[in-house]
Amino acid sequence: MSRWDRGERETSIPDWFWEAVETPATEHRVEVDECDVVYRRWGTPGKPPLLLIHGMYAHSHWWDFIAPQLTDRCDVAALDLTGMGDSDYRYVYDADTFAQEIVAVCDACEFDNHVVIAAHSFGGNMAVKAANLYPDRFGALVLLDSGIRDPDEPIPELPPMGGRPKLYPDKATAQARFRLQPPQSCENAYVLEYIARNSVLPIDGGYAWKFDDDLPATMKGGERYPEDYAALSLPLGVIYGADSELFSEQTLAYMRRLIPQEFPAVALADAQHHLFLDQPMAFIAALRGMLETLS
Repeated sequence: MSRWDRGERETSIPDWFWEAVETPATEHRVEVDECDVVYRRWGTPGKPPLLLIHGMYAHSHWWDFIAPQLTDRCDVAALDLTGMGDSDYRYVYDADTFAQEIVAVCDACEFDNHVVIAAHSFGGNMAVKAANLYPDRFGALVLLDSGIRDPDEPIPELPPMGGRPKLYPDKATAQARFRLQPPQSCENAYVLEYIARNSVLPIDGGYAWKFDDDLPATMKGGERYPEDYAALSLPLGVIYGADSELFSEQTLAYMRRLIPQEFPAVALADAQHHLFLDQPMAFIAALRGMLETLS
């Protein structure tokens, strides 16, 4: 990418970020149930494989400042689940198909069955589905602020996702309207700006977000069920935001009662639901440690 502005604006963004997002990635496609699934790769084949999965309405570019910092130990890939990013849209979406997409990208990358899946939020839910449908395909699973809420735990009030499609007159206007879902603050404005720049596409004479507004309404099988977590048999780790509204100590305790194995969990200080946007360097350190533990 070209640096956005020169002078003081440029120097206010840390060098590690520029080095990461300017690291080349290769883009590929694999067909799953008549739709193209886009995925991107960094690193060197032959190293331990790692697949990164984004959350709802996100895409593989959310990992651009994370993935390159893991290539010293991993062969890293990240995909765009259909209905998001640059992958095709479907008329309807379901958890089984998302699980097939995860497996198809692993197969296309020639990742063996030791591949570790690190998945955020909604992506973590789909990774759990995939791990249950294909229990021998993956080596380990790292859930990133993703799990199942204790049924006795109050549900936070959050605005509904989806709704009427929005078309903006130009790219700058669209980027300026970028907001995290679910809503939260983030002190790293340069991270949000980078994601916003990679989250819009030209369409019908204007610009729209890179996601299908109909996805939540047409999604089937996306619910979180206790039996899905109770059936997990592969090595598991959890990293969550200590200040997250969607993952709490009560959530973690409930998961420990459900999942039939001990698993490590790390609370990332001063991080909310979008933990790797809030604390990218601490997140990378935590993920590195988790990969080492699970290996």
